[in-house]
Amino acid sequence: MSPLQTTSRLTFRNILFYSGIFLGTLLFVTYIAFQARFILQGPQITLNGDLSAPQTVRTVYLEGTAHNIVRMSLNGRQIYTDTSGNFKEALVLENGYTIATLHAEDRYGRTTNLKREFVYIHEDEKTIN
Repeated sequence: MSPLQTTSRLTFRNILFYSGIFLGTLLFVTYIAFQARFILQGPQITLNGDLSAPQTVRTVYLEGTAHNIVRMSLNGRQIYTDTSGNFKEALVLENGYTIATLHAEDRYGRTTNLKREFVYIHEDEKTIN
């Protein structure tokens, strides 16, 4: 048979070769899509525990985790996370009604806000009512 004549025979070796290329490409594309979920999700803030709105202590601690962020603030004041994304910040409550706003931004400029409302009730006022 001359080099100009080619035969397209389907051999077991060819099937393995093209199957390997197909599976490798499929795994690569799946991995890229899996890693892209962080880019698509945007910034996320999660608070630990359920802080009730009425508080009898002046200082509450907001703790939780933040993912996919480059900047984070509590009521306009920048706060920081550890390497795992955990944070713990003290919030001093004013007399009466206080709103705590956590603001996070990712590297693409997308933002998210998380608001919690608190009512500080002094112990003396609590016993009167």
